[in-house]
Amino acid sequence: MTSVSETVTAVDSPLTSYQFGPKSKGTLPRGLTLAAVLIIVLILAVIMFNIILGGLGIISWKFLSRPPEQGMEAGGIFPAIFGTVALVFLMVIAVIPFGVMTAIYLHEYTRPDSVTTRLIRVAVNNLAGVPSIVFGLFGLGFFVGFIGSGIDSIFYEPGRPVWGQPAIIWAALTLSILTMPVVIVSTEEALRAIPRELKEASYALGATKLQTIIRIIVPQAMPGIFTGAILGISRGAGEVAPIMFTGAAYYLPYLPTKLNDQFMDLGYHIYVMATQSPDVEKTKPILYGTVLVLLVLTFLLNFVAIFIRSRIRTRRVNA
Repeated sequence: MTSVSETVTAVDSPLTSYQFGPKSKGTLPRGLTLAAVLIIVLILAVIMFNIILGGLGIISWKFLSRPPEQGMEAGGIFPAIFGTVALVFLMVIAVIPFGVMTAIYLHEYTRPDSVTTRLIRVAVNNLAGVPSIVFGLFGLGFFVGFIGSGIDSIFYEPGRPVWGQPAIIWAALTLSILTMPVVIVSTEEALRAIPRELKEASYALGATKLQTIIRIIVPQAMPGIFTGAILGISRGAGEVAPIMFTGAAYYLPYLPTKLNDQFMDLGYHIYVMATQSPDVEKTKPILYGTVLVLLVLTFLLNFVAIFIRSRIRTRRVNA
């Protein structure tokens, strides 16, 4: 009789005799990744080439320094450039303090497993996934309808809206809420990267928690804070839906000089010319030129923030 061990050996022999080949060197995954990167770069290059080809011919000092004329079929885009820059600066001024304070509170003052911390993180995560059009409707109802109208009812005569109307300040505050999750997350990552020994040394020298945050933690986290500002600028500069309800205007013959003024914006200007122009073909060069200016302006604002961040990093290393 054949023993059980011999039977098992006979059954298992085809498997045990199989020799696996050498370990895969990852050629296929690397090739697929490289192909995906090349496709993305190619698409970006085609888009940029199309924009530059269509808009470079109209770029001139007149185009950059004059307001629109003849129903936006001639003239320039200077009011839209000024309004976009002012909007971005107001947005950064509003979002950075609140975003940084929220990140410091979550990292320094709360326990990770507390109910409050979990609720705040859930709110931040949900805020990052809300469509931008919802932010516009929220800004219209809360900032314009509630806060602005409330200020008018207290300090001004009835029937004359001063703050209870679309304005650049309400558009900037709406965009600051839109970009706040980015600032909070990037600041928290920067706070986690700070060595614990620095805080312990500060406490050992007799510094309070507030002094440690102001003099040690915030300066060390500055590059991460600027990273959040850069990402916020990149997103906020091109948003249209949140500002079309809260402050952007189709055409204005003047520049916004007060916080309660309406303003022109490059993104909204592009949207109007692409969808509401009486002669789209005639305004197509202006449309391409405006898109090119918006891209260059966004790159310049990002470059300024990146330059400041690199200077802070260099100064911190050499200190």
